[in-house]
Formats: sequence, structure tokens, C-alpha cells
Amino acid sequence: MSDKYQGFVSTPIGKVLVKNLGLPAPVKLERYDEGAPLVDGTVLVGGTGRLAESLPGLLDLAGVSSTVSVAEGQKVKGLVFDATSLKSADDLVALRDFFTPVLRSLESCGRVVVIGTPPELAKGSERIAQRALEGFTRSLGKEIGRGSTVQLVYVAEGAEAGVLSTLAFLLSPKSAYVSGQVVRVGAHGKQDVPDLADWTRPLAGKVALVTGASRGIGEAIARVLHRDGATVVGVDVPQAASELQGVMKELEGDWLSLDITATDAPQRIAHHLKEKHGGVDVVVHNAGITRDRKLANMAPSDKGDRWTSVISVNLTAPELITRELLDQKVIKKGGSIIGVASIAGIAGNVGQTNYAASKAGVIGLVDAFADELDDDITINAVAPGFIITQMTAAVPFATREVGQRLNAMAQGGLPIDVAETIAWYANPASRAVNGNVVRVCGQMMLGA
Repeated sequence: MSDKYQGFVSTPIGKVLVKNLGLPAPVKLERYDEGAPLVDGTVLVGGTGRLAESLPGLLDLAGVSSTVSVAEGQKVKGLVFDATSLKSADDLVALRDFFTPVLRSLESCGRVVVIGTPPELAKGSERIAQRALEGFTRSLGKEIGRGSTVQLVYVAEGAEAGVLSTLAFLLSPKSAYVSGQVVRVGAHGKQDVPDLADWTRPLAGKVALVTGASRGIGEAIARVLHRDGATVVGVDVPQAASELQGVMKELEGDWLSLDITATDAPQRIAHHLKEKHGGVDVVVHNAGITRDRKLANMAPSDKGDRWTSVISVNLTAPELITRELLDQKVIKKGGSIIGVASIAGIAGNVGQTNYAASKAGVIGLVDAFADELDDDITINAVAPGFIITQMTAAVPFATREVGQRLNAMAQGGLPIDVAETIAWYANPASRAVNGNVVRVCGQMMLGA
């Protein structure tokens, strides 16, 4: 499942063609290796907002080295600018004044994070200035190049202590395929964040449920959550029982073989988690299917009913399972619920009205529950773009190439990219991150 084009453009003849024809030249993205430093380099911190003074100390807690100035010729791995002090349109010039002199100091696969105040919590000219940060960061993300990423983190007043897990994720190789995103911290009032004894195993002692866990993105999610210390309970259909058991045995986890659309599936899952594990801390609704066809050709008589089957697996089942786990109080205090949406649910896609509706519904699930959940339970979602899997490998060559190149990274993502984003949501230190939908798409150029 390698990217053959990316391999070609790194050859001598490929480099010549890229230069002369103006072809995309995707950089090999740096991804996190277990045991490696979270950030392999120094982060330059700037700005005069309400987080500026505390940022170096916060980053130090996660083992991230930072500085407030760079010497001529010095390279840095990340740039963090606190823009919470910008109160008017005239103040936006501070962005240019900070970034322009130091952007060329950023190493390949560098990280840029701008911190702001949620515009909806500001008024007048300050609201205007803070909303402008979105256009700035998204545009910079599309021009920065060399495998680097740019993000905007809106931090509500009083939630400053809850920003560290988000900064640690966005500044690290774990966010390799995440760019141009807006993350809100503390926007839904859940702001009490526990101290982590071990940032390398934040899920130690936790139980995580992952649906569709036998292969692909689901398997990657299970592996990353296990790496972070969780006991993983994998769920998949009976047809995938052998693969599921193999993965779970390797991870020293548990498994449940069932169809999540079955009438009794929510009750069976809840019973299993209560009886064998005393509850669950992380719930990942990853299971999903596609049954593509243009709407005009999607007759109810289709084998398997393309519409109903997709909605049932991708949307109805996650909602019913979530409600059952909540009603029976199976999800523990401080737990997290994570849905897997899709770029298709945001931008739409030809021949995928059923799939796009289901994935937009997952975003609706996040919106519906974000303000309702008690006991500090959070709910968020990821929206993957073109992720290289066995399923996408079967897509026609031309369609696959377009899907991989039309983003700021000029390449497809990997299942690990989705898994790392989910692990950030699941981290107990992400308690203040609630109601977010983050796209894992290399910052698509069109539609989203």
C-alpha cells in the first residue's frame, strides 16, 4: 500500500520532472516512533496573550523544549504564537511581525500553532480579530510546504491548563497528516484536567472499546490505544472473527464478535463491558461500510438495500450503542466517546449520498451530545480524508491519484494518522477538548 508516485519523485529522474513540469513533490512525513522524543527539536514561543508566560512551563511538563528567541541561522521544530491579545483588525499585523522573520528557520515537517480566544466568546472588534485567525492559519497551511502543518487552537478563558495535551499532539509527529484545523479547548465547560504521571502511557489502567477493530483503520486504532496503555476490547462482525481474535490476542485485549446493527447489540456490548471490565473509559465508533451508487440508481430493491445498510452501520448503531452505554452508566467518569466521520460528510462526494449523510450524521451526534454529557464525559470526532488502506488500493488509479494529491501534503494519509488523532482525544489530559471535529486529510484543497 505504498505511494508509488512519492517513491518515483524522489529518484533523480523524478526530481528533474518535478522541477521542469511543476508536478507535486510530496515530502515523506515524519511519524511518531514509540520511545522517541515527542518533539525532536526546539519550539519557539511568541506573542503577548494570556497564555504566553505559561507556555514554556506547560511544554516542559510534556518534555518539549522551548525558547522565546532564536539566533540567526538557528533552526526550530515548531512555532507557537499566542494571539489571544489581538483585539482589533489593526492588531493582526502582529502575525506578520512574528512569523515572517522566523518561517525560514522552521525545519522540514515543522509545526505551527496559533492560539486564540473562541470568537463566540468574544465581542465587537475582538471577535472580528479572533475569527480572522482562521483564514490566516488555513492559508499558511497551504503555503508552508515541506511536510509542515499549521493549526489554530481556540482556548476559552479558564481552560488554559487544559491546552497541553492538544499542544503536545499538534507539535509532535503524531499529527503528521493533520493541518489547517481549528480546535476548541474549554468551549463546552469541561475544563478540569488530571495530572498525567506518564505522558507515554496516558491510558494506563483504562479500557477502550473499538468497533470494526479487525483490520485497517480500526486495527491501527486498537494498536495505538494499546501502545498508550489501554486494555482494548475489539468488536467486529462474525465474518471477521478470526482476524479480530488474532489482533486482540496479540494486544492482550478482549473481543466481542457481533453485528453492531443487531437489535440486541447495544445491550450485549454494555453487558460485556460491565461484567468483564467493570465499565469502559474510551468508546471509538470506527465500524463503517460503503455501498456507493448515484442516488437516481439507488433503488430500495437493491441487494442489501444500499441506503439503509450504510445508515444503520455508520450512524444508527453508534447512536444506539452510545445511548445504551450512557443509560446503563457503563462509560466511566472522565471517559471519552469518539466517532469516525469523513470528509465526505463535510464536502460531499459523487455516488455517496448515503455514506455522506451517515458521516455528516456522526458530526451531528457530536453536536447533540457535547452539551448533554455528565460526569466529564467528552465526545469528539475525526473526519479522515484519503487514507491509504486495502479498500482505497482497489480504487481506480486516476481517481486514487486525484484523491491523494489534492491536499496541502500532496499525498494520502495512513491509518496510523487517524489512530493518533483518536488517541489524543482519548488522553485523559484532553478533558477540555469536547465537541470537536478534526479533519485528518492533509488539508484538502477543495470542498472542506
